[in-house]
Amino acid sequence: MDFVKNNFFGLALCFFIAVVSLYFGKLVPVVGGPVFGILLGMTITLFLNDKSSLRPGINFTSKKILQYAVILLGFGMNLTSVIKVGFLSLPIIISTIATSLTVAYIMYKLLKMERNISVLIGVGSSICGGSAIAATSPVVNAKDEEIAQAIAVIFLFNVIAALIFPTLGGLIGLSNDGFGLFAGTAINDTSSVTAATTVWDNIHSSNTLAFGTIVKLTRTLAIIPITLILAYIYAKRNLHNTDGKKVNITKIFPFFILFFVLASIITTIFNLSPALTGSIKELSKFFIIMAMAAIGLNTNIVKLVKTGSKPIFMGFSCWVAIAAISLVMQYVLRIL
Repeated sequence: MDFVKNNFFGLALCFFIAVVSLYFGKLVPVVGGPVFGILLGMTITLFLNDKSSLRPGINFTSKKILQYAVILLGFGMNLTSVIKVGFLSLPIIISTIATSLTVAYIMYKLLKMERNISVLIGVGSSICGGSAIAATSPVVNAKDEEIAQAIAVIFLFNVIAALIFPTLGGLIGLSNDGFGLFAGTAINDTSSVTAATTVWDNIHSSNTLAFGTIVKLTRTLAIIPITLILAYIYAKRNLHNTDGKKVNITKIFPFFILFFVLASIITTIFNLSPALTGSIKELSKFFIIMAMAAIGLNTNIVKLVKTGSKPIFMGFSCWVAIAAISLVMQYVLRIL
């Protein structure tokens, strides 16, 4: 009862913003509901003088609801389908992920950026945009403003990629499968991969959408090892607090990632129907939008804009490097 009393108003506000954002996200899919959620949250918070009654629910949504969303994402991962495409795309996926993380680390050192924002942009660029940031942020204990900034950077280059990649792929002379691999490995967010491959299909009368989406889902599996590695690194760093007392490892370890894995295994073993997994994925997407709304409500947009140049440059560097290595690997593997 106390939980409902303390969290109701904050949860209700995040829910309302998520409903509106979901509607606008469907109208403008290249932007997507999560970005609208952050933008509306950041706008609304400018007019809230006192958020004391809202804060518990907002904080619960930005942390716990976000983790529940990641767990539910696992039900959309049929490992059988992923493995079939994975043999073809895996070398390119590994190369793009390694490239993005390396570039992010170099930019982190050169630009002297904050560690968390660098990790979020690097992981978001290399794996799957908002979902990867959602999975990684609890592990690194990222602040809401850091999450919002990383999401904004990823969104910017998602939109640019969705708009220019079909034309670029045509100029280069990519095959249908080649473009599916290019979109699935070089565009961060699933919605933007969908947008780009749909445009390609419309131009070339192909069926690249399904192929590109499966490549993207294969890439999403990298969430698991990356978050576990980060959890290990951060656990070692924080194993002792300032008083010299050991920190309980169970409070640091990201158990929600194990539930994500379990969900994907259940989907694969029991071959859950597309109707059921589709509904669960929609609920997961809605939870992510709710969490992004909460993050927006906790974000100072003025401060975000003032500190945005370095993260944008890092995001740009990762984006260009991923696109280039994706094409280079296709050339090496003779897929082009």
